[in-house]
Amino acid sequence: MTEYKEEQEMEIEALESILADDFKEIHSSESGLNTSNRCFQITVTPQDDDLEESSSIPPVQLGLVFSHTENYPDEAPLLDVKSIRGIHVGDLTILKEKLEQEATENLGMAMMYTLVSSAKDWLSEHYGQDDGDDYAEEEAAKEDEVIVPHGEPVTLETFVAWRERYEAELALERAKLMPESALTAPKEKKLTGRQWFESGKARGTVVTADQESEEEDDEDIDFEDEDFEDDEEDMLEHYLAEKSDARA
Repeated sequence: MTEYKEEQEMEIEALESILADDFKEIHSSESGLNTSNRCFQITVTPQDDDLEESSSIPPVQLGLVFSHTENYPDEAPLLDVKSIRGIHVGDLTILKEKLEQEATENLGMAMMYTLVSSAKDWLSEHYGQDDGDDYAEEEAAKEDEVIVPHGEPVTLETFVAWRERYEAELALERAKLMPESALTAPKEKKLTGRQWFESGKARGTVVTADQESEEEDDEDIDFEDEDFEDDEEDMLEHYLAEKSDARA
């Protein structure tokens, strides 16, 4: 192992010990760097004592990606920055240029923790507590813009109104399906028992079987028992009155 490799491994071990879960190794294909060497990402958040004491998620988070070059630290590491949460693209460009400049100024010494501290200070300056509150307000405003539809609560009055409207629409649909002849043809009026009796049809002569058969072919009159139930007493009174007049 060369002197450079040994120094690079020592720095990686130190960063893992200091940063713990904020430090991880990533694949070179997801690093955004043009290299096949080992790549790492450090999660950086603004310096905020209140935020550290609470368990809430910070409003902004930065991913500082780096890879050691062959002669690091005598040459600058490969660097890239990306927003994990809430950092504008324009600010990423400015911060990357700042870190590359600081890397050039610190050649000859392990510098990654120095760059992490510089990035944390920059985030605190540009995305401190006030800016974090603004970001939270913007996110809350976006959530408020989402309109969640709610159905109308059902009451007895609304249900009765809906049922009446539904029955009316159903009747209209049925009327549309009926043939026009059924709507315009006059309905044949059925005679009640009393009307049939007064018409004289009940006093006709005896009808033979042949005549009855012919009349059934010409006209089929259907009588139901309920046609006579309501008028039996009236028919009896009418019959007795006619008999009385005939005797007189």
